[in-house]
Formats: sequence, C-alpha cells, structure tokens
Amino acid sequence: MTKVCVVAAGGTGGHMFPAEALAREMAARGWRVVLATDRRGEQYAQAFPAEERLALDAATGSGPLGLAKAGVAIVRGVAQAEAAFRRLDARVVVGFGGYPSAPALVAAILQRRPTLIHEQNAVLGRTNRALAPYVRAVASSFPTLERAAPAVKARAEVVGAPVRADIRALFDRAYAAPGNGPIHVLVTGGSQGARVLSETTPRAMAGLPDAIRSRLKVQQQSRPETLEAARQIYLDAGIEAEVAPFFRDMASRLSSAHLVIGRAGASTCAELAVAAMPSILIPLKIATDDHQRLNAKLLTDVSAAEMILEDDLTVEAMTRAVAGVFADPARLPAMSAAARSVAIPDAAQRLADLTEATAG
Repeated sequence: MTKVCVVAAGGTGGHMFPAEALAREMAARGWRVVLATDRRGEQYAQAFPAEERLALDAATGSGPLGLAKAGVAIVRGVAQAEAAFRRLDARVVVGFGGYPSAPALVAAILQRRPTLIHEQNAVLGRTNRALAPYVRAVASSFPTLERAAPAVKARAEVVGAPVRADIRALFDRAYAAPGNGPIHVLVTGGSQGARVLSETTPRAMAGLPDAIRSRLKVQQQSRPETLEAARQIYLDAGIEAEVAPFFRDMASRLSSAHLVIGRAGASTCAELAVAAMPSILIPLKIATDDHQRLNAKLLTDVSAAEMILEDDLTVEAMTRAVAGVFADPARLPAMSAAARSVAIPDAAQRLADLTEATAG
C-alpha cells in the first residue's frame, strides 16, 4: 500500500499554507496525505490535497479552569489520533505548530512513529517548543531559531518556508527597476489590512516629493472602515491607487511591483525573498515573542528591506523611508538582489526530502 503522511497544522493561514505546500509535494511523490487539524483549520483547507481529514479535539486556555478544559480536550484529541493512526498505519507525522497540531504529534510520539516539526518563524513557537525535544527531526524556515533549547537548535535543519507554486515561479523572473516609468508600490497588511498601515501609508505617500509622487501607482490592502478615507487621500494627492480589503492574485501583483510595504509574518518574508522584492517592513508589535521583528532580520540583515518598528511608525518616518528607497536609482535593484540571495525557492522539496528521510 502507498505510505501515509499525516500533516498536522494549527488553525491559521501561517500554519496551514506551508503545510499545504508540503502536502502537494508529498502527494506528487506518491504518498497518501491525511490532514489533522481542528475545526478552525478547516476554513483554510478548502483546497488542501488530503484524501482524509482528521478533526481532532484541541484547545488552549488560561487560568486553572481554562487549562483544565484544554487538557481534557487534548487528551480526547490524542485518543482520536491514536485510533486513526493505527487504522491508517501512518508512516510519518509532520507538525507545523499551533495548539491543534499537538494531539497528532503527542499520539505519534506515544506510538513511536516517526515525527517531524517545521517552524515557520524565527522564534520556535510554544507548541513546537514543548514537543521539539521528543520528535525525531526539526526543520526551520530561518537560520535563526530563537527560544529553542541548545540541543534542539543544534539538530534543526534549515529548509526554508514552503511557498505557493505561483509565488515560487517569480524566483525565475528578472526584477525590472522602474527606470523613468511608473513606480508600482504594493501595500499589504494581512487578509484584512493592518489598521496602522491603512491609516499611515496613504498620508505618507501623499507627502512624497512631486517627482516621485507623480509616478506612483499604488495597490493597497485596507481595512473596510478606512477604505474610503484612503481612496480620498490618494485622489487628493493625484496618486493612482487601487484600495481594497483583500487581493487574491498576490503573485501577479508581486510580479509587477517595485516595492512592497507590509508586515513581517513568516510567509510574507519568505515570499518577498523568493520574489526578490524590495520591501519596507513594519513588524506586528504584539506578535508572540516578538517573532515578526526577528523574521524581518532575514531581509534587513542583507539590506533587502528597511524596517520601521511600530512604536516608531509615523507618517513622516514612512515618507522618509519610501523617499530614501527611491532616491538612488541603484537602490531597488540592489535590494532585489539581496532578497534573492537569502531565498530558498525549493523549500517544499527540501522539507519533503527531510520528511521521507525521517520516515525511513
């Protein structure tokens, strides 16, 4: 029978998207793929290439009562996973973090099945941190892996962050600087657009020197409540702009952009590197363990990106950063080449290789 790979991922896009990339690669190699998640994860799994989905009980909580309830849920989830793994004869279980991945990994460890975790961020997440000492292999997206025990860090293998196929294709194109033509700026901020970017970026663009502002073509994700205000600011400043709550065709927009302004989630940083895209990053201040600031260092350390901390973000600071990037015609091509230098475009293949090696 075809071997079974169980992919266990938490209920956020940051966990589910790289899990989906691995699942597609494993399926292409002839493996049967089973997805283990909770009910939250289902909203990100419509196109997940799994022949079966295990909805395992899982929870997190705070305070004595919340922790007790979470413990009961996890015990139930572990029992559900153990029964499913015996039925499926799971050959390997790969966890991508988030508390919904815990029951599947604990069950696999108890049954002595091959196990692997992949950490998307530059900081080892709490679930992965707890389980890393007990799994057979640890994979990371970034060369740095903060909050990991020395023994875990020593055996972690850097494979990169798997990206979607349409983003991967951008690695093979040449970055085209704007020259004397239009300057295309893409502003992201998560699926709903970050409020701080929605409110700050339009005013910052409006404050740019005329020679830059007259050439701008902006595509910006914005929170629904700030859409009209952002559109009006761009209109008053004479800047051609498309402002919307969400962009689905991100690969095509990246392919035509000259600069990206956005947050520093793990997937974002990986995609910017693979797409060889210059960027200005504003890490989410409340991100657990300050992981977005550490993610951004992958790009800022090689001068592929500028970083503005949220506490330092003002309209004037954003205007200075954007103007500084565009002031020197050689700056954008240099930033693009630096981003490409830290990209790992074959991350899905590397992670699949490690998965197969771990399975034995």
